[in-house]
Amino acid sequence: MVLKLNIEQIILEGVDVPRSQRPRLQAAVSAELFRLLTEKGLPQHLQNGGAISSIPATVNVTKGIKPEQMGRSIAQSIYGGLVNEG
Repeated sequence: MVLKLNIEQIILEGVDVPRSQRPRLQAAVSAELFRLLTEKGLPQHLQNGGAISSIPATVNVTKGIKPEQMGRSIAQSIYGGLVNEG
């Protein structure tokens, strides 16, 4: 199975991620989504393809959180949105 997941943008309101840390955040989101999709699979309603225009996600961010931690939380929230979309 080939899976193509395109995330056009992630909007973080009220969170300032320095430009130098954004690649680490992006890598963490990608790695965690890959792990979740590999371990838990693609939700049944998306197995034959599909598009979702947006997934509202809430991630609690504490001061000093590392980009890797934030990325994992964002990815888990995205995956939860994919699962609950069906």
